[in-house]
Amino acid sequence: MTIREQIERMEQETLSPYACLSVNSRGRDVDEPQCDIRPVFQRDRDRILHSKSFRRLKNKTQVFLTPKGDHYRTRLSHTLEVSQNARTIAKALRLNEDLVEAIALGHDLGHTPFGHAGERVLARLTNGEFKHNEQSVRIVEKLEKEGKGLNLTWEVRDGILNHEMDLTPATLEGKIVRISDKIAYVNADFDDGIRALILCEEDIPLELRKTLGFNVKARLNHLIHDIIINSQDKDDICMSDESWEAFLELRKFMFENLYTNPVAKSEEVKAEAMIEQLYYYYMDHIDLLPEKHLTMLHEGEEQYRVVCDYISGMTDQYAITKFGEFFIPVAWQVDGY
Repeated sequence: MTIREQIERMEQETLSPYACLSVNSRGRDVDEPQCDIRPVFQRDRDRILHSKSFRRLKNKTQVFLTPKGDHYRTRLSHTLEVSQNARTIAKALRLNEDLVEAIALGHDLGHTPFGHAGERVLARLTNGEFKHNEQSVRIVEKLEKEGKGLNLTWEVRDGILNHEMDLTPATLEGKIVRISDKIAYVNADFDDGIRALILCEEDIPLELRKTLGFNVKARLNHLIHDIIINSQDKDDICMSDESWEAFLELRKFMFENLYTNPVAKSEEVKAEAMIEQLYYYYMDHIDLLPEKHLTMLHEGEEQYRVVCDYISGMTDQYAITKFGEFFIPVAWQVDGY
């Protein structure tokens, strides 16, 4: 018996009857030999972790564009916080931690430079065709590994695709990531808002703090405990009505006071204009795209889709650099003068 088979047997003996077992995966689009050490979801986790698109998350905006400070969240640190929250919940409920972690690490791979500002631009320019969750799936299915994709299992791709609030993942592990994502960004972004001197603890309505806690750590602790307590021995991931309603109110508070705050978002107008100009420039100069993107074009992909693939894969700084190359004039210089 291989080590992988021993781990799979351990899953069958110890995990909840509602867990998604590795041996029950619906598999990959392209069959491949099993690893002798790692079950399928662990392999998926590792593939995402070693991907180029995952590494680029460290230089993509979470909330604050190019913040002057080392401690503001990036898209990478947000992803790791989602993973940590989700694994805590999964372990307590005896669900599949490997599946949860793989979904969490991959859920935001498709995010654009400058966060949701960049996503809004590409969505508008493509009549709603661009969505970051769908782009995340496109990355793992097609764009990574020079067009070969990562060949992930169906369950991981389903969880990545359906991590948005209005969508429903097929597994409990996917549902854990979906709610962990919201818990992570609401609490961490509030912490960054305090760091930026835009928000303070007393800004949150007192009734919400009485229900959820009087600081970020207390609110995280409350929400994770509430999910675990209310999801035990159930084929669902849920909160108590009181906590869920308070959480939705806190999320609404964040949208009204941070995510649309003119101070926090003052640079987004510039970022959106920059992404729009890059989009039109590449549409008019398609030959400037890397060879792998041109290959997809020759294979029948629509031009707007390939341009979106390239732009959405950029880090914030790379987008700024390319914009500078195309639109910022360089001073004339004659040798010797």
